Amino acid sequence: MENKGNFGQATSTAVARERPTLKTIAFMTGLGVTTVSRALKDAPDIGAETKERVRMVARQLGYQPNRAGVRLRTGKTNVIALVLSIDEEIMGFSSQMVFGISEVLSGTPYHIVVTPHSHSKDPMLPVRYILDTGSADGVIISRIEPDDPRVRLLAERGMPFATHGRTDAGLTHPFHDFDNEAFAHQAVQKLVQRGRKRIALLQPPSKLTYYAHIRIGFQTGLHDYGAEEVPLRVNTDAPLADIRDVVEVMMRSPNAPDGIVCSAGSAAIAVNAGIEAAGKAVGRDLDMVSKQSVPILNWIRPEIITAQEDVRQAGREMAKAVIARIDGIEPELLQSISQPVWPEGGGR
Repeated sequence: MENKGNFGQATSTAVARERPTLKTIAFMTGLGVTTVSRALKDAPDIGAETKERVRMVARQLGYQPNRAGVRLRTGKTNVIALVLSIDEEIMGFSSQMVFGISEVLSGTPYHIVVTPHSHSKDPMLPVRYILDTGSADGVIISRIEPDDPRVRLLAERGMPFATHGRTDAGLTHPFHDFDNEAFAHQAVQKLVQRGRKRIALLQPPSKLTYYAHIRIGFQTGLHDYGAEEVPLRVNTDAPLADIRDVVEVMMRSPNAPDGIVCSAGSAAIAVNAGIEAAGKAVGRDLDMVSKQSVPILNWIRPEIITAQEDVRQAGREMAKAVIARIDGIEPELLQSISQPVWPEGGGR
């Protein structure tokens, strides 16, 4: 009896050390490996009590399907690849998107793998790598251009994907986008309501699709509310120190604006620093509107008028779209646009 007890203890210790497999669960439940496998797949011929027992043991052991084995059996990886610009990490943009995607994938066999890249590098490299290695069943990409070569390549290769942003080249694909046109138009309105008439726009780089959306909304707002534009010779892709310096020079000039619209929350920090370096203050000498993905700007400068862009929701929508596309749902049914959300009280 003593020897048997020691053997059981040693077996338990070995099981704890090793990665749990279907055989581990079968050993712990007294069931066959095939029964365990079918129970985890929710097979209709396996009883509910057996399924629950198998799932409980799997959870306790921390069991995860072996991806290599799954791929050999099914041709699938159970991976969704998120190709994300590391330049967007500031202000929690990346983490919020990952959280949203993870919330959806947690109830599925899929896992998220983040593939980081810099917008200063060739954006095709990570996409080609995923396609050439077959390392994912679906892909999510951001920083979308009007005629994005990544979108065309993914579509040509039959890879299910979703984008954060839209293309403008006649190719129908799943996407989730923020209504930047509505944001810019409403931002001008809020500034004019505070008596501001000379407004600068910190816009995205012209190669991205949402540049046109921002510009249309901004220019329509200027026309509708009787304001004029003060040119700002920098965009949101510039280093934050450069944005700060350009804004400082602009605010010291006789042509300084009395209102600024920022199309990125992280850049608004640099804009505020440039304003203060010029000896001026938001809420006194001028007003500023910015979108943000997490409520940080108002902690730094409560006077900044902010609109919420729910990047976490964007992550959820894109994850659902990719899974639906894997399941064969048509891409035109997998498109969504979220609206800017302004805090109660007019944005302050």
